[in-house]
Amino acid sequence: MMKLLASFWTGRAKNRAKVEKDSRFSLRMPQVNWARLTPFVLGAGVIGSLIGSAGFALDRPVRRIEMIGAFQRVSSIDVEHIVRERLRGGFVSANLDIVQHSIEGLSWVDHARVQRRWPDALVVQVTEQSAIARWGDTGLINARGELFIKDARHVPPELPRLEGPDGAVHDVSEVFFEIQPRMLEAGLPISALRQDPRGAWELDLVSGVTIRLGRRQLQERLERFLKSAAPLVASRPNDIAFLDMRYSNGFSVGWRTPGAPQARPASGEEAPMNQKRDQDV
Repeated sequence: MMKLLASFWTGRAKNRAKVEKDSRFSLRMPQVNWARLTPFVLGAGVIGSLIGSAGFALDRPVRRIEMIGAFQRVSSIDVEHIVRERLRGGFVSANLDIVQHSIEGLSWVDHARVQRRWPDALVVQVTEQSAIARWGDTGLINARGELFIKDARHVPPELPRLEGPDGAVHDVSEVFFEIQPRMLEAGLPISALRQDPRGAWELDLVSGVTIRLGRRQLQERLERFLKSAAPLVASRPNDIAFLDMRYSNGFSVGWRTPGAPQARPASGEEAPMNQKRDQDV
């Protein structure tokens, strides 16, 4: 009996020692040959130091700002002031994106580009906005149909005037950009385009004639005007106050001259006075 107990405890002790030995073996870290690795570590440190020293040496103050652009609506002095105000750091460390975005925040600036020029200069290129139309009394719209200035100090009076409900700038501009080229081809440029709160369209010609197009079938009514009514307007602009294109097969004319015929069909012939407009104009 004593021999069995002694054998049991001896075997258990051997197993415990084996487990402890295996645990120590499994947790042992891999050996590193520091003698071979040291030159690489020192070399990387030297290269990093050289790069840092070179960057510090190149990061000299910015001494010159060169301007490129037409500068008709934008003041080059204002641009330079923005650059110096937003510039942080030297020639290498300056964040040019912040400077660029600050310049693009100026009125009449469409795009800006800021680049470094060795050894101590920044080159600033400014592209100004191009006003294609005005929005209401003081707004200005660019060629992308964007209202880039809401309250302009000076609005060129020759620009066509666009109007519409709140949030309709893009829609009204899109319609204007679509129909103005065709009106120019017909020799009847647009001076104003309006959309009322109900969605009805109306435009004024430079000659002073108003064209009422309504809410429905805008393209069809415009085609009918160009085909049938435009020659009449071109030949008698001083006699016509307005044309109403909101008819299914014709149009009516509001004459400035008393006693003139009041309606004409699409064929250009006289139309009966009881001609009806479309129900939903």
